[in-house]
Amino acid sequence: MREPVIETEALRRTFGSKDEAVEAVAGVDLRVEAGTIFGFLGPNGAGKTTTLRILSTLLPPTSGVARVAGLDVATQAPAVRRRIGYVAQTGGTDPRMSGRGELVMQGRLFGLSGADSHARAAELLDALELADAADRPIETYSGGMRRRLDVGLGMVHRPVVLFLDEPTTGLDPQARARMWDEVRRLRDGGTTVFLTTHYLEEADALCDRLAIIDHGRIVAGGTGAELKHAIAGDVITVGVAQSAELVRQLLAAQPFVREATVAEGLVRLYVTDGEASLPAVLRLLDAQGLAPQTLSLHRPSLDDVFLRQTGRSLREEAA
Repeated sequence: MREPVIETEALRRTFGSKDEAVEAVAGVDLRVEAGTIFGFLGPNGAGKTTTLRILSTLLPPTSGVARVAGLDVATQAPAVRRRIGYVAQTGGTDPRMSGRGELVMQGRLFGLSGADSHARAAELLDALELADAADRPIETYSGGMRRRLDVGLGMVHRPVVLFLDEPTTGLDPQARARMWDEVRRLRDGGTTVFLTTHYLEEADALCDRLAIIDHGRIVAGGTGAELKHAIAGDVITVGVAQSAELVRQLLAAQPFVREATVAEGLVRLYVTDGEASLPAVLRLLDAQGLAPQTLSLHRPSLDDVFLRQTGRSLREEAA
């Protein structure tokens, strides 16, 4: 096991007054190994960005401990900032400046000499495939180009850890895939990447390990394969117009059903062998005069993990 580069213990952040306090982060324990891509998966308002802002020293914790690169974020904030890069959801570039100009200025802000800043800017422009647009105003860049430039700004000083808050929100599929490639290259080069996302496919395809957060609490963590394996088997989804609870009770009593849940008119059955169980489900429903509106079989997904832990579908919330 690699050494942890990020650790939190009982991390909490409360907003509001004592009488009307909202606990945005409610006792988060994390361990992120060096040289990996770690994903924070959850719906909007789950506490992802608040946690990220604490780890990047932009927001003090109410209680608990957080260490980044071996440093306490509350008591050693300046030293932490020298070792991290942070890319916010909205970015922070001046549309009138050129990409090269922004990168050079960022280098100067981090104490690089003029020559070193220009050299580093050229290196990043090449790596991010922005060299052809280097001297154009940023307002002429596409959304994907701007997002890659944002990542470049976070990498100017070669940070140990790069925090990316919803890095692909608003990007088209091609630009998103390109961003995934950039993140993988950063990981392969030794940078630890901590990203937040509400995209299930992004978390599954990109992250070495991830944590699912809801209402400020970690509800599950591990690799994508580990989380899905915990579901144990296949998932049969039965859509019914009414009597969903009756259908759930009927099917939950069958020996081939490990677990049965109801959410928004859908009955989800967790079974060992979906292909063998599907005909039996149809026969049982037919015998009771219960005709399903929809019926589907699939392997467990991260949305199934989220649904099992919270009772809600992350995919539907994101939509």
